[in-house]
Amino acid sequence: MSKTDIKKGDEVVIIAGAEKGKRGEILTYDRADERVTVKGLNLVKRHLKRAQDGTGGITEKEASIHRSNVMLASLWEARQSKKPAAKKAKAAK
Repeated sequence: MSKTDIKKGDEVVIIAGAEKGKRGEILTYDRADERVTVKGLNLVKRHLKRAQDGTGGITEKEASIHRSNVMLASLWEARQSKKPAAKKAKAAK
């Protein structure tokens, strides 16, 4: 385990993978496996067996992402503002 700078409820940006560039809130953080679950991102389909009360079928839920693939939104914005392309875009406005 390593020292952590993220916690449940923080807003993060996905920096790698299929969801790259998207933002969301951390729902869960597993310190032992260093994995986070982000609200509304990295959705996977789960097939549930039909129960006696009629519930079941195909549902979508959030899957976990390794913490190295997320960054705090505040740090992301600070990093983006330092890039030359961002400075040119600000000057053009």
